[in-house]
Amino acid sequence: MNVTGMARGSLDASEPAAEAAPRGATTSDDDDSVAAGSAPNKMTAVGLYALYGSSEAIKGIDLPIRDKRVTAIIGPSGCGKSTFVRCLNRMHEVIPGASVRGNVLLDGNDIYAADVDPVRVRRYVGMVFQKPNPFPTMSIQDNVLAGLRLNRIRINDVSERVEKVLRQAALWDEVKDILDRAGTSLSGGQQQRLCIARTLAMEPEVILMDEPCSALDPIATARIEELIHELGNDYTIAIVTHNMQQAARVSHYTAFFYMGELIEYNETDTLFTQPTQTRTEEYITGRFG
Repeated sequence: MNVTGMARGSLDASEPAAEAAPRGATTSDDDDSVAAGSAPNKMTAVGLYALYGSSEAIKGIDLPIRDKRVTAIIGPSGCGKSTFVRCLNRMHEVIPGASVRGNVLLDGNDIYAADVDPVRVRRYVGMVFQKPNPFPTMSIQDNVLAGLRLNRIRINDVSERVEKVLRQAALWDEVKDILDRAGTSLSGGQQQRLCIARTLAMEPEVILMDEPCSALDPIATARIEELIHELGNDYTIAIVTHNMQQAARVSHYTAFFYMGELIEYNETDTLFTQPTQTRTEEYITGRFG
């Protein structure tokens, strides 16, 4: 990440906040045998608290988001999963009365530093929401370009960018002849892939997905999961999901949240087969949640 492009002024990365080991983590970067493969941290939450007024929604989270890997965040409803990912691109603070304490590092630089523009952060850290949200008055092509135009980002070849990101979102072949139709004319699964294409058009480095398949049918869900696999080769992805089978299918790493706390973090295969925390085992075996 070019920090001078993210911050209003220069961002001093010479002394980034210390990266604490996540609670419950047993993964080691020195272990070359891990299934997911050793990967550096793209983002790191350090002592992160998120509040609604005086109520703490997440409580002192220390968690890495590995570079060009998929990290799943699981846990029962109301445990802070969505709040956490909204903190990763500074969307939590736009809620009236909401606030954040602690640090979130992106390439070692604190996105909550005083001289960092949150709008610029969201260019590097994109978000795909739970329900597809194409702009209803815009065509498919204009939906793809909406973020660029809102941020007044000029590109040399509009058609090339539209085709590129629609191909990345596995949607090009389905819409290449109807780009002038309304984005809302597409099916639910196509709309979600259109929203992913809109995020990709901004050329982010991290993609956050907040339960992106919860409103979709099984066939559309399978397409999105396949897409996540493909995008994980080039992007850092964090996905919130209530579906543990989905987490097992799409992610390299999994973090289990409960009542605003990080209970356990590990490679996905290890966390699901050999959890170290009793609450993790109880959750993944269906004893609560």
